[in-house]
Amino acid sequence: MSYARTYEASQRDSSAFWARAAEDIDWFIPYEVVLDDTRRPFYRWFRGGVMNTCYNALDRHVIRGRADQAALIYDSPMTGQVQTFTYAELLERVAQFAGALRRLGVEKGDRVIIYMPMVPEAVVAMLACARIGAIHSVVFGGFASKELATRIDDATPTVIVAASCGLEPGRTVAYKPLLDDALELAMHQPAACVILQRPELEASLIDGRDLTWDEAIEGAEPTECVAVLATDPLYILYTSGTTGVPKGVVRDNGGHAVALKWSMQNFYGVDPGDTFWAASDVGWVVGHSYIVYGPLLHGCTTVLFEGKPVGTPDPGTFWRVIDNHRVKVLFTAPTAFRAIKRDDPTGSYLGDYDITPLAALFLAGERCDPDTLNWAADKLGVPVLDHWWQTETGWPVAGNPLGLELLPVKPGSAGVPVPGYRVDVVDDEGSIVPAGDIGSVVIRLPMPPGTLPTLWNNEAGYESSYLSRYPGYYLTGDAGFKDADGYLSIMSRIDDIINVAGHRLSTGAMEEILSDHPDVAECAVIGVADDLKGQVPVGFVVLKTGVVRDHPEIVAELIASVRARIGPVASFKHATVVARLPKTRSGKILRSTMRKIADADHWSVPATIDDPIILDEIGEALGTIGYPRG
Repeated sequence: MSYARTYEASQRDSSAFWARAAEDIDWFIPYEVVLDDTRRPFYRWFRGGVMNTCYNALDRHVIRGRADQAALIYDSPMTGQVQTFTYAELLERVAQFAGALRRLGVEKGDRVIIYMPMVPEAVVAMLACARIGAIHSVVFGGFASKELATRIDDATPTVIVAASCGLEPGRTVAYKPLLDDALELAMHQPAACVILQRPELEASLIDGRDLTWDEAIEGAEPTECVAVLATDPLYILYTSGTTGVPKGVVRDNGGHAVALKWSMQNFYGVDPGDTFWAASDVGWVVGHSYIVYGPLLHGCTTVLFEGKPVGTPDPGTFWRVIDNHRVKVLFTAPTAFRAIKRDDPTGSYLGDYDITPLAALFLAGERCDPDTLNWAADKLGVPVLDHWWQTETGWPVAGNPLGLELLPVKPGSAGVPVPGYRVDVVDDEGSIVPAGDIGSVVIRLPMPPGTLPTLWNNEAGYESSYLSRYPGYYLTGDAGFKDADGYLSIMSRIDDIINVAGHRLSTGAMEEILSDHPDVAECAVIGVADDLKGQVPVGFVVLKTGVVRDHPEIVAELIASVRARIGPVASFKHATVVARLPKTRSGKILRSTMRKIADADHWSVPATIDDPIILDEIGEALGTIGYPRG
C-alpha cells in the first residue's frame, strides 16, 4: 500500500488501523477496546488485552522456527570480541536471569534500574524484567552520581543491575564508585545490587548488598513469562526536563509492541530474518526501541555495538560491521557521520569492505544538516533518510517510510508525518500557520500506540509539560515548519533543552550548577552549533562584586563542576566571564539572540532589550573562546 493510502487509513479510522496492526502480536487474552478514551487526555491503547513483551520478542520466535537464527550479535572493538546469540540461546539466558531477579525479590510491577554499558547482559536484564512483569529503568552507563541518585529515588528500584566498568577509547570508566556514591546520596536503598564484573576493571563489592552476575544466576531456575495487561508499564526512561528535574517517561507493553512491530516493516523496510543495526546505546530511547525491542519483536537479527564510529580503530569501523554481519539497515545519529566525514572526507576506507548488503541509512537524534546527508548518500550509494522522533514518542513521528514507499528526499527535512500521527505547526495562539512559516510543532491527540501514556507517578506533570499549552495537542517542544508538500523540518527547540550528539540535555540544569559557585552572581547557558556534535553548551557567568580571582581559574572550576554533576556527556567545555547579560526590560535573558550571535546567524536588536550595547559585549566575549567557528 502506498504512503498516502496508508496515512489516510490511519487517520480515517485509527482504531481499525491499529487493530489490524495488533494482529501481528501474540495476545494471551484479546483486548476489549482498541482505544480507551474515557479519561481524556489520558488515552490508553488495547485496554483489557493480556500479553507479554518478552514472549513476543523471544519465545514465539523459538516456537515458530527461529530458534537457530541469530537474535543478537555483540560486536565490541573495545574488547575485540564478537559473540552471536541465537534466539534459543538468548531466551535461555533471559529466562535464567529472570529467575535470578525473582529470587532476589523482584515481582511484577517492581522496578529494576539497569546501569550498564553496551554488553549483552544489559539486553538480557531488560528482557528478563519484561519477562516477569517488572519495570526496568535503564540509566546511561557512566551517568554522574547525583543524576543516578535522583532516578533511584524516583523509581525506587528493588534491585539495581550494574557493571563494574564501561570502556571508552583510551580509558576505562569505573561504574561501581559512581553507583556507590549515588546510593550514598539517595534516600531509597535497593534490596540488592547485581554487578557484572568485567575483566578490564573488577569492582569492590559491599557485603550484604552486592553480588556478582555469576553469583546471581548460579542455581537460578528459568522463569516463564508473566501475563501483564497491555496497559501495564514496560519501562521508565528518564529524560531531562526544562527545570533540570528528570521526567520519567512511561512506556506500556501492548501499544509499544504493536507500534514497534509495525514500524520495523512499514517504516524501516526490514523483513524478519534481516539484520538491523541501531548504532546507539541502550541508555537512550533508540537503544530501547531499535536495538532491543523492535528488531526482536519483528524476528530480525540486531547488532549490539560497543565502540565509536571513529577511533575504534578507524573511520572504517561502521563499514566493517556492515560487511561482517550483513547489515541491511543502519540507524545512527548524524554526529556519527560527521565524525567519519571529518576523519575520512574522501571515504577511502569504504574500499576495504563490502557494504552491498546495506539497503538504507536512517539518521535521527538531531537535525541532520544537508551537507552530511548528501555526503553519506554519495559515498554509500543508498537512500539516506533523516527522520524525527523523541524519547516521549518512542518511535518515528516523521520520516521517509521506506517500507511503504520511498518518497523524494528533501535534505534538511525530517520527512512526512508517519501514519498514526497528525502533526501540525501552530502559532502562539494555537492556530495552524501557513506552509513555510515556523511555529511550534505539535501532535494531535490521541497519539498512536507506543507513545507515552503519562509520566511515572506524575500525571499532573504530564499534563503541565505536554498537554496544557495547546489543548487537544501534545507539545513536542520543537520549532519547525511544514512545506507545501507536507514535509516537516525541525529547526530548534522552543525551550532550553539542547541536543549534544543526540543526547537531550537541559541548559537549565547546567545553569543551576554554575549558579552554585560561590563567585557567580548570575549566568546563562546556550546551545551553539557544532560541526561534530550538532550543539554544544557555552556558559556565560557574571561574577559577584568584589571577586578578584583569576577568571581562567574560575572557569576551570565551573567546567569541572558540570562534568562532575552531569557527566562528560554534557560536553561542557567553554565558559566565559562577562560583565552583564542581555535582558529584556522584564528581566528575561535573551538566550536566543545570544545563540544567533554565537552561530553567526542573522540577528537584530530585540525591541524589548534594556541596553543594546550589551550584545556587542557578548560578541566580544564569544570571540575570546572562538565563536562563531570558522
